Amino acid sequence: HCRSSGINAEYVGYLTLVRVLTQLRAKHANEAKCTWGIDGTTGVMTDMKDLGIWEPYTVKTQTYKTAVEAACMILRIDDIVSGIKHGQKQG
Repeated sequence: HCRSSGINAEYVGYLTLVRVLTQLRAKHANEAKCTWGIDGTTGVMTDMKDLGIWEPYTVKTQTYKTAVEAACMILRIDDIVSGIKHGQKQG
């Protein structure tokens, strides 16, 4: 019975998260310069400007660099796998 209660509690937490994320997406869709986000401590929507939280340029830059590196690595792996398959067909 306790195990079932834990699953229900996790499910309720998941539904709450989905509800908050849906509200946040709606807010972002309706406002041009929306600074709202989710407070990591309370789990509720909050204006990040009021909390003094700003996403620095360096974070965005590093995110793009990491994405490009990951894409390049996937392409390299694809080239290797394609080469192996090509070599197996010939041999």
